[in-house]
Amino acid sequence: MNRVIPFSNLDGPGNCYAVFLQGCNLNCHYCHNPETINKCDLCGVCVAACPTKALTFDEKSVVYNEDKCIKCDTCLSVCPINSSPKTRNTSVNDLFNDIRKRADFLSGISFSGGECTLQHKAITELFTLLKNKLPFLTRLIDTNGNIELEMLPDFVDNTDLFILDVKAFNEDEHIKLTGKSNKLILKNLNFLLTLGKLFEVRTVICPDVFTCEETVIEIAKILKGSNTKYSLTPFRPQGVRKQFLKIKTPSDSYISKLNKIKDNYL
Repeated sequence: MNRVIPFSNLDGPGNCYAVFLQGCNLNCHYCHNPETINKCDLCGVCVAACPTKALTFDEKSVVYNEDKCIKCDTCLSVCPINSSPKTRNTSVNDLFNDIRKRADFLSGISFSGGECTLQHKAITELFTLLKNKLPFLTRLIDTNGNIELEMLPDFVDNTDLFILDVKAFNEDEHIKLTGKSNKLILKNLNFLLTLGKLFEVRTVICPDVFTCEETVIEIAKILKGSNTKYSLTPFRPQGVRKQFLKIKTPSDSYISKLNKIKDNYL
């Protein structure tokens, strides 16, 4: 697990307990959290670089001492494989107990990443427990869609809502942007629409990288007549890897133009 935000209004409807898991099966150029892509390989670069000695080695892992950490993120910037030494292992029961303590102040639970569906077995176990013990909490998955959801019936059945990130509609552009085809992602989009579980689709607008207007038009056409939200998020350079810092942030007028195009097709 990368981190938990106990109370978030950005990761689903209402006030959500948001869990961010480590590991991703895409490699997006504009990723704002590249430290969530890979798992630590114990190279030790971050341990040597930490200015406050908040990181040390034990026999099988890098140990993170939060009390010594000054949140400078030097460890993340020097990591050669896009990982983080701040991740931690947890259990379904530990997460459930932490959620239960806060349940009166929550409207739902969301999982994101990285790509949370890579740990679908553990999520299914937790969501089943929540469904039985705390059924008033919405169970939500924020995913890049690059996994065969139709082959995970228990996972889908125990999830109330999905947020799907669609990077680009054109397959060649999607491969250039993420390293992978989007065929499975678009298949999942239609699958979740059919189930009525697609809460929101999100696209990061980055005109330097892909043809944004085509993506907006084609996704809006697919969503037409549904209750699914379609959100366009302008690219921001904060958190991205050094080689992608030169990508330009789209202007407010361009985002406004795309939103008008989107609304015309929805």
